[in-house]
This record gives sequence, structure tokens and C-alpha cells, in this order.
Amino acid sequence: MPEFGSLRSALLIGLSTVLLGFTATASAAKGANVPGAPTTPSLGEDLAPSSPEQKALSDYLRAKGAIFYGAWWCPACFQQKNLFGKEAGNTLPYVECDKTDPGRARCQAAQIRAYPTWDQPGKERREGVQTLQELKIWSGFPGSTP
Repeated sequence: MPEFGSLRSALLIGLSTVLLGFTATASAAKGANVPGAPTTPSLGEDLAPSSPEQKALSDYLRAKGAIFYGAWWCPACFQQKNLFGKEAGNTLPYVECDKTDPGRARCQAAQIRAYPTWDQPGKERREGVQTLQELKIWSGFPGSTP
């Protein structure tokens, strides 16, 4: 039976290969002006500036005790953060699940099974990328309608 460390290393190598292919494909398609090519930044590109509404939602989620669990290598987490733009994305109540032992332990204790995962006291857990509208409704953001 393989050791956990070697299994984890193999998984990270495989994910890195997929991410590199994703970035190369997105960059090539963007440069070729291919119909249907991704219009959001690929990994490594600058995020757009945040709107006042994106900043307000990030602040509101933090104030309500919401937590966004993710991993540095997760393309869906990058996509989730990108929905908030640069400034708001950097102020999200984010917990990194795979850079340090304390982060891994915190995510394991929270029983995180998928990235991204959103938790908020008194609310049902959300897994996967959530739109800003979905997060507004889930969190009770003022002015959002179910």
C-alpha cells in the first residue's frame, strides 16, 4: 500500500499537469480569437478590479461568519475568487486547506470534502463554485431575493 506522502505527491503532480494544460489551452484559444474561448482570466492573469457591490458582499460574508474553504491549486477556487474581483477577492473569509499543517487540520476538522466549500453558521453548507447571486441569497445579503 503506498504511503500517504507519495500518494499526495502523485496527486499534486497530476493536478499540476492538468492546470498547466488548462492554462496553455486557455491562453492559446484566447490568442487565436476562437469562438467560445474562455473570456475570464486564465490562471496567473490579473483579476479585474472589484465593484462596490463585490466589496460589499465580501464584507457582508465576513461579518456573517461565512468561511470559504479552498486550496491554492484548485481551479474552481480561483474561479470563485475571480467572481469577486481583485480587492474583494483578497478580503474574502478564506481558509487555505493545503499549504500548511494547521490549515489542513482545520479543514479536516470542518470535514471539508470538496473545494470550494462555503460554510456559514445556521446555514446549509455549499460546495462548488457559487455565483454572486447564489451567495447573496444564501447569506441573506440585503436586497437579495430568493
